Amino acid sequence: MTDSRDPRNTDWRQQLTPAQYRVAREGGTEPPFSGEYNDLKADGVFRCVCCGRPLFDSEQKFDSGTGWPSFWAPTRDDAVATETDSSLGMRRTEVHCPDCQGHLGHVFPDGPKPTGLRYCINSLSLQFEPRGDSG
Repeated sequence: MTDSRDPRNTDWRQQLTPAQYRVAREGGTEPPFSGEYNDLKADGVFRCVCCGRPLFDSEQKFDSGTGWPSFWAPTRDDAVATETDSSLGMRRTEVHCPDCQGHLGHVFPDGPKPTGLRYCINSLSLQFEPRGDSG
């Protein structure tokens, strides 16, 4: 995670809302059932709010009942990166953007088939791009 006191973070503070900054740049978490994408059923791609990298597709989104947008897989195997998170006195796997290191959420081994994974992602770390009609 980046140090919020680092002067290189000035651009992030100008680009993001304070809530987005707290989650994406400081590793925070939005309250459950508060995010704008938790109940979203639209067709499209979820991008990193910081750098715009495509992360998740609506075709892999499912209702986990946890209060956060959940996906059973990213758009590609290399679309997201993970690392061990031992904060809060437990061992979890943090998910972040491999391009800008923005914090996205965590991944858990209790998701649906075919992967059995649940990428539990903060809405504040995402930007939704509806799929346009190509024809």
